[in-house]
Amino acid sequence: MLTRYDELLCHQIVSTFDHVETSAREWTERVILHTHDTKGKFHLSNGFGLYPNRNIIDAFGCVTLDGKTQHNVRASRELGLQRDEVKVGPFSYEVIEPLKKVRYSLDENEYGLSYDIEFEGVMPPHEEDPQFFRLRGRVEENIERYDQVGRASGWLKAEGKTYQLDRANFLVERDHSWGIRRGGGVPETGVQPGDIPPGYFYSWGVMQFQTWGAAYHIRETWDGTPLLSSGSVFYGYGSQKDDLRMARIDHDFQFLPELRKMTSGRLAFNMVDGSKIEMSLRPLDYCCLKVGGYFGFRGFVHGQWMGPYFIDGFKLDLSDPQVLSEASFLDNTTCELRCGDEIGYGVFELVVTGKYPRYGFEGY
Repeated sequence: MLTRYDELLCHQIVSTFDHVETSAREWTERVILHTHDTKGKFHLSNGFGLYPNRNIIDAFGCVTLDGKTQHNVRASRELGLQRDEVKVGPFSYEVIEPLKKVRYSLDENEYGLSYDIEFEGVMPPHEEDPQFFRLRGRVEENIERYDQVGRASGWLKAEGKTYQLDRANFLVERDHSWGIRRGGGVPETGVQPGDIPPGYFYSWGVMQFQTWGAAYHIRETWDGTPLLSSGSVFYGYGSQKDDLRMARIDHDFQFLPELRKMTSGRLAFNMVDGSKIEMSLRPLDYCCLKVGGYFGFRGFVHGQWMGPYFIDGFKLDLSDPQVLSEASFLDNTTCELRCGDEIGYGVFELVVTGKYPRYGFEGY
């Protein structure tokens, strides 16, 4: 089936743009943007997922205000013939200038959350190392991803109150990925389930300072054995400086013991040129991404058929320990960063499952 994209001279496979290179149901293309202030009062996570082999596109918007209340809207629709527009009900995503400027919005709806925001990159995107893993000879993950930092402008309305976003005080970290990704969505059927590891550590972060930024992605087994380590420092447009890769990433985090949520941390980036960059992390605010569909929450999970069209919305009182325990797992945490005399900001994901003796965790 032809779409507008097939008019362009950019085909990669012998097919039209409504097909991808594999028939794997888990093939996913996803973009997510994290918009936050520098005071810990505001954090919006907004994402879109496209599943061409499932005939689904879905979207979510989750905003946490003052670290207490998280407002949420989730939507899904049949992909069908409408493949060349990133729209799901009131959600939309528009590329204004490739790799530099995008617009993401949630139109007025019955759930009391809406926004219209423009992201403008201040540094070129960082391309992560490809993530490829096999389990019992079968491709478990084959992902390409890039990250970018920038500024936000626009507005957001929640429960009748409008918040104005300006580039001086509102920052954005975004990532765009595509490929086969298993886990975090609809479980597969008819195959032997994957082994549950005795312990697993995952951390991803994207950050920005005045003249430079950094991104990293690490995964480890329970004893600290690296499974993945990728990262670079990058610089602003026009700097004429190349990205500087990280040779090793050292971490030291503190947690709330019951929820395994980060309370503080330190990172050390050991660069390939022999230099070392050290910084401390102070959490400001967070958004519970599980609510938006990662691993599933109250009947909604990424890539699940919800019918030709679905939408719902609700708010959560995160000051209620029982609610937070239900909603928290994969959280995006806004942090203030201190690196020498410099102050920066970024978003971080941190998950520890099972045992991880270094941080005092002994099991599930």
